[in-house]
Amino acid sequence: MRLVLRVCVLFFSGLWASYSVALPRADAVPGGVVLIPLSGTYDIAPKVSFNGQRTMVFKHENVWMAVVGIPLDMRAGQHAIVVKPNQGATFNVPFVVTEKLYKAEYLTITNQRQVDPNPQDLKRINADMAEMNHVFSMWRDETRDLMPFVKPAQGSFSDNFGLRRFFNQQARNPHSGIDIAAPEGARVIAPASGIVQATGHYFFNGNTVLIDHGQGLISMFCHLSKIKVNRGEKVSQGQLIGLVGHTGRATGPHLHWSISLNNARVNPLLFVAENVTP
Repeated sequence: MRLVLRVCVLFFSGLWASYSVALPRADAVPGGVVLIPLSGTYDIAPKVSFNGQRTMVFKHENVWMAVVGIPLDMRAGQHAIVVKPNQGATFNVPFVVTEKLYKAEYLTITNQRQVDPNPQDLKRINADMAEMNHVFSMWRDETRDLMPFVKPAQGSFSDNFGLRRFFNQQARNPHSGIDIAAPEGARVIAPASGIVQATGHYFFNGNTVLIDHGQGLISMFCHLSKIKVNRGEKVSQGQLIGLVGHTGRATGPHLHWSISLNNARVNPLLFVAENVTP
């Protein structure tokens, strides 16, 4: 099984060198990405799914490659993608997820409703989650350009992906994105081209934009002071989409950036060039 993962990494390294671009770096841990070459010759991209969700597939030098996001709560051990060719029998391709223990972070929130929401707040939170989950589960058969993502804001990464979070000593969901420290009103740009699928003010996330990059790859930007795009708008890499703020559950101005791949929140740092300063 380790051989399978090694082949993935070597294949990916060759792809990077050939195109001089950055695709997600392979990291077979919860919250990571696995790159799996698919055996066989197919004129049409096979349909691949994992954990009940369709996954990204692209072609390079006549070999189809599955790009699979691993959920943060995925257990370590052997798993498999399901491959359904246009013709022929469906088959599985196994891979191994390695255990990773993320660090803990303890935060103090002065607004107690942001820690223990009241019944009316919970109704709003459930509506927010339903809207966001609808976007995270979207699928468009568009093939994304092979290019590295750019940082959506200028600044240092202040809070790491996957942190086990405690608000006022109460355990909450892990940090499913990364935070970029930036001043109020700083520019937020699209890290890659896509379609704006949702904008709004959510209870926890504040002013938020969700961009669909195609094939189940979604970016989410939270705590904005202002939103500069509209639902349904096509955006290009580098286009202004909003301004940094501290709306929602935030202790100060910063940008929270999440990436969802096949409805699994994964580490955004795997999508930017390796020379980007963390």
